[in-house]
Amino acid sequence: MPSVLFIGLGYSARPLAQRLRDQGWDITATTRDRTKAMALAGEGFRPVVWESPAPLPASAAEEADAVIVSTAPNEGQCPAATALDGVSFWTRPRVLYLSSSGVYGDFGGEWVDEDTPCNPGTERGKERLAAENQWQALADRTGAELVLCRLAGIYGPGRSAVDSLSGNTRGARAGLSRRLVKEGQVFNRIHRDDIARGLYALLQADEPPSIVNFSDDLPSPSAEPIAYAAELLGIDPPPVERYEDIEEELSPMARSFYAENKRLRNDRLKALVGDLLYPTYREGLKAVAAAR
Repeated sequence: MPSVLFIGLGYSARPLAQRLRDQGWDITATTRDRTKAMALAGEGFRPVVWESPAPLPASAAEEADAVIVSTAPNEGQCPAATALDGVSFWTRPRVLYLSSSGVYGDFGGEWVDEDTPCNPGTERGKERLAAENQWQALADRTGAELVLCRLAGIYGPGRSAVDSLSGNTRGARAGLSRRLVKEGQVFNRIHRDDIARGLYALLQADEPPSIVNFSDDLPSPSAEPIAYAAELLGIDPPPVERYEDIEEELSPMARSFYAENKRLRNDRLKALVGDLLYPTYREGLKAVAAAR
């Protein structure tokens, strides 16, 4: 029975964990909360209560056939990589590190692919790139097979423009449900279910690529999904606002989204999974609205 360690089992990683569990994989997952640990056990996962900066129990990682990492970096380091610093894997595990397309930096709306040099301009992007380098060093030391999964803007059930326009969600509080216009600015997105499909394909691949962009087919301005979500909900869209006029009102997280502008190529992802389930925000938001 193959075994996999999930370091962090949050929004993006959970659908993959559920699929692997249903196929008979032995799943170990970390959590910081003992109550959540009991809930994970009830779902058929083996919980490990862990919080940085404590080291991860060696037994949780040494025998893993795969390691899926979705913890966020902190102060220029990945807590998970730091916690595994002294571990020697018994196998040659495949490590999938969920990073961010923010590592590329600003390209003025031009296309970038996995061979594009990274030059992040935001602190969040710089921290992600530092974490990638940390994982590469760990892989070089241990012989683990590392794949850097650079994710575009993540959305799906409970975390979408449809949800933000429907209630007091984290995205709404961060200002991401405002219909902002910044000339020439575009974003890529990726639905949670397509993330799960891509990660699963990487676990199955004989020779996976070392870097994969997880993004949809349609880079588009942020105002477009907001207007489309309002249409799906049958409500008036928020008024159009110029980004320059309200920049100071936005949270640091929201401002960081607008600091860089690029179009992500996703050829490697589609070589793994074929056509995306949600190639644009339209299909993805329509599915979210229908499920509600």
